[in-house]
Amino acid sequence: MYSISGFGGMIADDVRMSAYERALRQAIRPGSVVVDIGTGTGIFSLLACKFGARRVYAIEPDPATEVAREIAAANGYQDRITFIQDLSTRTSLSERADVIVSDIRGVLPLFQQHIPTIVDARQRLLAPGGLLIPQQDVVWAAVVEAPDLYARCMSPWDLRPYGLDMQAARRIVSNTWSKRRVTPEQLLLEPRTWAVLDYATVESPDVSGVMTWTGTRPGTGHGLIVWFDTVLAEGIGFSNAPAEPELIYGGGFFPWSEPVAIDARDTVTVALHANLVGEDYVWRWDTTVLDGLHPGREKAHFSQSTFFGVPLSPAQLRKQAENYVPRLNEDGEIDRLILTLMNGEVPLREIARRVADRFPSRFGSPRDALNRVGGLARQYSQ
Repeated sequence: MYSISGFGGMIADDVRMSAYERALRQAIRPGSVVVDIGTGTGIFSLLACKFGARRVYAIEPDPATEVAREIAAANGYQDRITFIQDLSTRTSLSERADVIVSDIRGVLPLFQQHIPTIVDARQRLLAPGGLLIPQQDVVWAAVVEAPDLYARCMSPWDLRPYGLDMQAARRIVSNTWSKRRVTPEQLLLEPRTWAVLDYATVESPDVSGVMTWTGTRPGTGHGLIVWFDTVLAEGIGFSNAPAEPELIYGGGFFPWSEPVAIDARDTVTVALHANLVGEDYVWRWDTTVLDGLHPGREKAHFSQSTFFGVPLSPAQLRKQAENYVPRLNEDGEIDRLILTLMNGEVPLREIARRVADRFPSRFGSPRDALNRVGGLARQYSQ
């Protein structure tokens, strides 16, 4: 979840906000019905009202919707905006939208449930002939020469602090991508289009693509930088490419396992894959560098994945095996009791009392038990 200051940072991004403002102004007609997915503190909903929308459904699972209600009232739009604190995928509306606007990307558009959410909204909430904002994201990648950036990631583990071998941690870091910013001069090989996400037609959240470069000058490759250009509406968009003004999104730096000296005529091939698993993406980047002076000779070959970027103990992995037979631990037993008692008949204070009586060693006071019960109530009660 975002903090209110986090939502403020998104509003303060003038390039982003200016483009969205122009796209909404172009798309909305007097009497339009608008769905704002991930409304946050409601800025897109307010603009939609300002441009003539008859009804706006502002959908946001974060409690920031309460702040958005106050802001809507302060601007005189409270009667035209219906706030729904929930996920759009769990929301049904009495009418379909002429316009659906959203910005639920992360650093990159392949972020958590972004694409499944848009697909669901397009199929269930958008009227025939309705408009999606954004319409398209084009994802780019380039090989970068960024020794300082690479060193910030790797040097704590490469330098053998106090004479200690820290390579186990390095293996984790080398399989982790991060939000970074590079300059155009750091692009060792020119950008390639990795994927085009057309939100009017996209169905699968999984994306794969292979990019190939031929070296044009000598340098050292340290990994990939990945960014996106967006088309919000016809003739309106923005880019967070290295040559463009810095935006709130940033770029994604995918380090290589080791730096690679690249010469003119060398061939670099990267297969980049993003697969949605559960609530987030597993990324894989397989890199091969072939020597341009000696055909068939490999300079480097790396197979990296964010699957290996998360420390997992054998015991934890065992619990995900299909033949594992699970049994609730004490925390699970506590939560099961609480959820069983949430039957529409028992108040929270009584649930907390029963839980504290059943598990006296886990709760130092009735307030501790009530906090646990209240957290589950916020998450699961109607």
